[in-house]
Amino acid sequence: MKKMIKVEQLSQNFHERSVLENISFEVKHGEFFGIIGPNGSGKSTLLRLLSGIDPVKKGSVELEGRPTSAYSRKELARWLAVLQQDALPPVGFTIREVVEMGRYPFQNWLGEDIAEAEQLIEAIIRKLHLEPLVERTIERLSGGERQRVALAKVMAQQPRLLMLDEPTTFLDIGYQVQMMDYIREWQRESQLTVVAVLHDLNLAAQYCTRLMVIHNGELAAIGTPDEIITSKLITEVYGTEPIVLQHPANQAPQILLQPGK
Repeated sequence: MKKMIKVEQLSQNFHERSVLENISFEVKHGEFFGIIGPNGSGKSTLLRLLSGIDPVKKGSVELEGRPTSAYSRKELARWLAVLQQDALPPVGFTIREVVEMGRYPFQNWLGEDIAEAEQLIEAIIRKLHLEPLVERTIERLSGGERQRVALAKVMAQQPRLLMLDEPTTFLDIGYQVQMMDYIREWQRESQLTVVAVLHDLNLAAQYCTRLMVIHNGELAAIGTPDEIITSKLITEVYGTEPIVLQHPANQAPQILLQPGK
């Protein structure tokens, strides 16, 4: 299968402090690839390098066979989208206006979309059940509604590669599952490649085809959820010994935390 991302010996320092050290891995087209690890381990820094937001100084990151530096920002935005924890603009914009912002990379110098995007926008609004909210301004939305609108905006970009930076962190459990279900359905329908930094290990195990563990800026492990979500590895990386069980519905490994003795 063709590689979407190839990373070799990637390192990153901030103020002479090592944040990432010699990270190498590949992501294939159509994968749902998860990045997990403790807070401060370098996950978000890695995502910023993969997406071209930060320049690569040591090592290499290739997207579809070309270094990230070979793409202009607008060229990259035509096929790569990033969904962050709170990715919406300031107050005052309606939901429809925010979704239409996803078409910016496809506008000409007159601000006209090079494709007929109206049908696309309407389809996305229907798919994410945003019809009752389209004329509402974003400051009047709940946390779950805001993330749905943020997802609609990146869907309007029609990317081939989607990067997620802890998109469910501030959502309650119902909205977490809803958000991940929407993303997985979109991924399967469009053969989308997804790279997701996730905080919740149980969600990561249920939605990702492969997981990579970052610990103290280094690659600690990479493999399927069954290979990664083990009591031994979680204890080594997170410093707490969980009970690991199979989910009764889909057999994904799930962890139960144990109170300290």
